[in-house]
Amino acid sequence: MKANMGTADKFIRVLLGILVAVLYYLNVISGTTAIIVLAFGIILLITSLVSFCPLYTLFGINTCKRK
Repeated sequence: MKANMGTADKFIRVLLGILVAVLYYLNVISGTTAIIVLAFGIILLITSLVSFCPLYTLFGINTCKRK
């Protein structure tokens, strides 16, 4: 896996993941919707931590700065 995510992209994904967790913790979202949104938030956090997004590869997107 070659990194294809830049710093700003990773930061935004982490913020969204944390936002989802807070919304769930405060019971703003619940039920099936909460499970789906939490899964999406976990995916955002994992892809941010490994700096790789499989969808970016499919669409040919690369926000990582070239060296």
